[in-house]
Amino acid sequence: MPADIQWIRNHFPSLAHEINGQPIVFFDAPGGTQVPRTVMQAISDYLLKSNANSHGAFVTSQQTDALMNTARHMSAALLGCAADEVVFGANMTTLTFALSRAIGRELQPGDEIIVTKLDHYANVSSWQALAERGVVIHAVGFNPEDCTLNLAELEQLLNQRTRLVAVGYASNAVGTINDVKTIVQMAHQVGALVYVDAVHYAPHGAIDVHSLDCDFLTCSAYKFFGPHVGILYGKQEHLTRLSPYKVQPAPTDVPCRWETGTPNYEGLAGLVESIHYLSDLGYHVCPTSENHRAAILAAMAAIQSYEQELSHVLMAGLLQIPGLTVYGITEPDRFHWRTPTVGIRLNGYPPDKMAKQLGDRGIFTWNGNFYALGVTETLGLESSGGLLRIGLVHYNTIEEIQCFLKALDEIVAPSTVCA
Repeated sequence: MPADIQWIRNHFPSLAHEINGQPIVFFDAPGGTQVPRTVMQAISDYLLKSNANSHGAFVTSQQTDALMNTARHMSAALLGCAADEVVFGANMTTLTFALSRAIGRELQPGDEIIVTKLDHYANVSSWQALAERGVVIHAVGFNPEDCTLNLAELEQLLNQRTRLVAVGYASNAVGTINDVKTIVQMAHQVGALVYVDAVHYAPHGAIDVHSLDCDFLTCSAYKFFGPHVGILYGKQEHLTRLSPYKVQPAPTDVPCRWETGTPNYEGLAGLVESIHYLSDLGYHVCPTSENHRAAILAAMAAIQSYEQELSHVLMAGLLQIPGLTVYGITEPDRFHWRTPTVGIRLNGYPPDKMAKQLGDRGIFTWNGNFYALGVTETLGLESSGGLLRIGLVHYNTIEEIQCFLKALDEIVAPSTVCA
């Protein structure tokens, strides 16, 4: 990575925390990343200096209006869209349920929606709920050997009654990156909309919604170094045509009519700074970047390159441990189709017990199904505790991976504590 890893880590105060004199190893990023110092400061400064609702005739309200405008433009720079194609909400799940209800108003009994068994259930249950309207829901499976989506099955399911395909950009359980652009092309050939869950992908790679040509895409700031704020991109034509459920006096213009209730303004202040952090990283690795969008693209290219290096080290170590199974892509020449999120099982060691033993050593990982129920059920792991998930991002280091691998060795054959 052409950026100094210490420059990156210095932006994240929590990375300096210790437990019992040992540095904490944050391998829990898919459940929520750590945040830069500037994000914390922005939230605090907003509450101290600008805390007011919008559209008022006084200065703090006008500052809030300016913040909303900045948040839309920075989010547009992140996603590669126009500012008026950006909708904010409590989180991705809430936004998806709201959008699915609006789309459901146009659907008829017998219309079809396709979801996948590789997705987080925020992008499954929201659409399954439309079955009560007579909508037929199909679920595309995946190859258990490498946890890649079965595109041949998707092609067979697509037909003239298909109204929408809901797909994840990347699996939050096993790291697989889906070929979203191809999926969008396949769906559009039969006139279906495409709704992309990019929550897990957002911290790992550049997003360009216009290049993908997807109809909708969602992500959550707390997965890319910000606070709990949901972001929805929608093509202007869809945001204008569809009718949201809203309070009658609320704004009728796009995109505001899709934002129910009072926005989380302090969260939006943090969101702006989380995107600023990415653009600052981009300017750091490519000082000639022409604008925020170009800097973000430079940052994400550098992040992707570095994270693939981390994946090489992690995967090589995991595959040497007897009795350990890695679920998902393991071949180094295919790492561009996965994020550094790895689901594993170790014979004789339930995932919750492993997570506890690692946590006691200051290494934070997640266990369970991570709301990706289709993954653990397909792999036959749901009834036995699901997976242990190791989730890396660009602030992690090779030294932390080595510490983690050493800890796994000690769990299998107890010896000294990782130093």
